[in-house]
Parts: sequence; structure tokens; C-alpha cells
Amino acid sequence: MTPAGGREGEPIPLSALQHAVYCLRQAALIHLERQWDDNRFTAEGHVLHAVVDKPVSRAGRGVRRVQALPLTHRGLNLVGVADLVEFLPAADGGETPFPVEYKRGKPKLHRADEVQVCAQALCLEEMTGRPVPEGALYYAETKRRQTVPFDEELRRLTLATIADLAAVFASLQTPPPPAKLTRCRSCSLIELCRPSIVRRSVDDWRQAAVAAMLAEGDTGDRR
Repeated sequence: MTPAGGREGEPIPLSALQHAVYCLRQAALIHLERQWDDNRFTAEGHVLHAVVDKPVSRAGRGVRRVQALPLTHRGLNLVGVADLVEFLPAADGGETPFPVEYKRGKPKLHRADEVQVCAQALCLEEMTGRPVPEGALYYAETKRRQTVPFDEELRRLTLATIADLAAVFASLQTPPPPAKLTRCRSCSLIELCRPSIVRRSVDDWRQAAVAAMLAEGDTGDRR
């Protein structure tokens, strides 16, 4: 694995990966520019995590459960906290970590939540030296767990997201809004981001640059 570099060597927060999958610009605004703006959805998330953010360790039916477990991955320069990790008895007498991430709402069409819990699994694998084949997402609206297999496709997406975010942090540059603004309406940072205005200025710059190049080419042809 290639080590990832955060902003000026800072570790990459696990929570930033969820933002990065949704929108790299959103992740940069929050974790690079330190901007944030709560809406109803983020407020509900704060309430939900208040229940699981206190460190607690307990066991039952052979399963050891640890809440608010600090996580790190030195190779990928990741750091964060797992809402819950269940350590399941393994056939060899050891324990298999099983991360559980708590989310408000219901399962989403994009894979941001899956990437976040997969990154937790990568941390647990480095920390414990044991494979973590799957985990789960618990959604408050459905009140059910959704099992997440950490297959090769999800691991590749997670590693690519880590690399993309590390590059943004290293550049100290906030990316422009995405070409499609379909997700912007539900983003809590829409008033701070102003994607339509920023996108318009980027498009204007690009068009002006292309026009200048074409004009320069026409001048060259006439010589």
C-alpha cells in the first residue's frame, strides 16, 4: 500500500471519506477550510451518535463489544473512531473484528457509508493483524443492520477515495463543484459552497481560455 498524506502531514479523518465519496469539494470545505453548517439531517446525526460515542466495553454470548473505539492506519495515514466494533469468536481461538457504523435515515443510493465502514475495517486489519471480511451499517429510520461485505470492489473504491482525498489535502486546494449538481440540494454546505455560482465562473474561465487558444491559433495561421 502507498502511504497517504493528509494536510501538511495530518492524518485523514475516517469521517472525511464519507464526505469525499459524496463530493470531494464538500470534504475539502469541511476538513481543509474548516467550514460547516448544520441542517436537520446533520442535527439528527449528532443526536444518534451521542448514544454511541461514549467508550464502553462489554461482552455477551461470547461476543465482545467495544463502543467508540479509536482507530488508526499508519500505512494509509487514517485516524478516527468506530461507533461499535464487535469482536466475534474465531475458530482458531482469536477474535474477528466486525465494525458497525450508526447512520441516521435509511440506506443510500451512493456508497459513501460503505466506504467509511470499509476504511474502519482496513484500520482494524492493520491494528489486529486479522482479516475483517465484513461489517454493518445500522440505520435509525429502518432500525435494522445492513451487512456490508468488504469485497475487492469496495476495497478498491475505498483506497481510491483515500488517495483522492490525500491529494486534495496535499494540494491545499478546494476542488470546483462537480459537473452534475444533483446532490447539492440536500448538502448542508450549499449556502457556503454556492456551487452554481462557482461552477459558472469555472465554465466562464474555461470558455475564455479555449477562445484565447483558438484566437492565437487563427493568428498563427495568418502569418
